[in-house]
Amino acid sequence: MNGWLSVRRNCGRIAGLAAWVAVLALAPGTNGQEASAVLPYLDSAIENGSPLWWDVVDRRTVLVHLLYDHERGAPNRAAGHVHFVFHAPSGSTWTIVLTNLHNVWNGRPGSVGRDIKVLSWSPDGRFWTPAFTTTTDTNDVRLEITMPGDTIHIARIEPYRLSDLDRLLESLRGCAGVEFEVIGRTVEGRPLEMIRIGPPEAQHHFVVRARAHPWESGGNWVVEGLVRRLVFGSAEDRRLLRRACVHVLPMANKDGVARGRTRFNVAGWDLNRRWDAPADPALAPENDALERWLRRQIAAGRRPILAVDLHNDGGGRLHVSHPEGAPESYFRRMELLEDLLRRHTWFDEGSTGSSFRNPGTLGEGWLLRFGVPAVILELNTNRAGRLDRPPTGQDWQEFGAALADVFEAYARLHEAPAEPVTR
Repeated sequence: MNGWLSVRRNCGRIAGLAAWVAVLALAPGTNGQEASAVLPYLDSAIENGSPLWWDVVDRRTVLVHLLYDHERGAPNRAAGHVHFVFHAPSGSTWTIVLTNLHNVWNGRPGSVGRDIKVLSWSPDGRFWTPAFTTTTDTNDVRLEITMPGDTIHIARIEPYRLSDLDRLLESLRGCAGVEFEVIGRTVEGRPLEMIRIGPPEAQHHFVVRARAHPWESGGNWVVEGLVRRLVFGSAEDRRLLRRACVHVLPMANKDGVARGRTRFNVAGWDLNRRWDAPADPALAPENDALERWLRRQIAAGRRPILAVDLHNDGGGRLHVSHPEGAPESYFRRMELLEDLLRRHTWFDEGSTGSSFRNPGTLGEGWLLRFGVPAVILELNTNRAGRLDRPPTGQDWQEFGAALADVFEAYARLHEAPAEPVTR
């Protein structure tokens, strides 16, 4: 295993779901002491825990009601972040049913239930194993578990918390070629750290943003793999830095991560929307800070040749928007990027079609307003591409490490004559 990877490979087998089983209801007349001996307890008062409430439906079934967060000035709402600790007797079997998954996205109602084909569980909150789910006719999500001990941690995907980011940042302090810049603060005052790896006078510049949406922790694992390779890898691992500098905003929505939200910041702003205009510094200071940082980079002659915004969903793909007026050179660059992802990583989902457009995303906004080739990379939570299994944090770290090869090849090919991307 490469030394720059920080998470041990989880060798646990992927747990399959057993069929829905009939269970006995709580017997009439059960007194409080007897009930407390069989009733489970859900604890979401943990770091990055989900806002939720829950019912014990019968002796072996628990209904978990996730709470929505809402977008300001729009009908959109989102639930889908899952992270809590389940307490029940060791060896007992339980069916956990997740409900309240009827989201509204871009003004269109739709359930995220059928996207959640996999959850993750852990005996200690550190070493995680994927587990397959089933979906009900009402788009609720069911998971059957047998308790390995008195507690089990359950999450949508392997969590990455503020404390995990703090550990990464601490490990980088004092490392050669690494600098931090606090480019701004969140709504609640948390610092937004931009990590710079490589010389600022480099010929090429790359930007990576992760965690605009709080539940999407896969992007943080990718960032960690990329950063650790570029900082702690061999000279060959770090060859990208001979020609390029990499800038990483590792956690754009820190408040949302801290509060266990799903999509929006604490002021109700979607940090991957409204990039077609300057951000409101009061409601979206996270985007305002990033835009001001980008303007400074461009003014200093450091316009990025590629920006990648990392996200998670249930299907993956490279989301290439096709706005009117976008230069053909941009689409050629995105075809090149897709080819390099297939060649150097386990990515195999492909990209969106020529009719796809998602206005207001960072990918479209940076291209049209700043002339920066930018794209949304959705990381599939259910299947790790050619690995053909549910992804773990380790898999995403290895994907992130391989992005160094993608960027290095992209930079070399970018040096070939081509029509410039212009506003």
